[in-house]
Amino acid sequence: MTQDALKQAVGQAAVDYILPHLEDHSIIGVGTGSTANCFVDALAKVKHKFDGAVASSDATAQRLKDHGIPVYDLNVASELEFYIDGADETNDQLQLIKGGGAALTREKIVAACAKQFVCICDDSKWVDTLGGFPLPVEVIPMARSYVARELVKLGGDPVYRQGVVTDNGNVILDVHNMNIGSAIELEQRINDIVGVVTNGLFACRPADVLLMGTKDGVKTVRV
Repeated sequence: MTQDALKQAVGQAAVDYILPHLEDHSIIGVGTGSTANCFVDALAKVKHKFDGAVASSDATAQRLKDHGIPVYDLNVASELEFYIDGADETNDQLQLIKGGGAALTREKIVAACAKQFVCICDDSKWVDTLGGFPLPVEVIPMARSYVARELVKLGGDPVYRQGVVTDNGNVILDVHNMNIGSAIELEQRINDIVGVVTNGLFACRPADVLLMGTKDGVKTVRV
């Protein structure tokens, strides 16, 4: 199967996974990126089975609306049954690196509000140790240089993602060559740097279940 076919397979698998638990009043959190887009496209076929969705980015909100799925502001939404999103990397603890699409802050907020976080990806994202994919850090623009110096002290090589402004009006530093031995500790240390909005480690709140596309079909992984 091609990578696109794997993404479509896990998108449909996520719909099949959540469908038995949906009710008319259910609101679903939806992530950002190409794999999440495949989920949205599959979700549109059963949009009569739930109330609506909360989107983690403006792009996802628009895709949901294009499919006729109501989009709610998180501040007025009731409790989210599920949050479904992709990942740039995952380990066997279902700790993730996310943020390749620069939506990491809103993704982390919506994930925190969901009863269950369902990660969907293909098996190319499975790693023994996180950090091969550069770790995104969302930063207040005036603090970019300061935060970069602090990230160097933590052993990383931060690179400014030029030309990218997040939906929150901030910038992204992609941290290369970071030794992520303890993902929870590193997530907290980076978030403690003044000027950091958040970073792309989803370790304090990892995924609850992983639906991973492989050549042999979609594999369900739990910790």
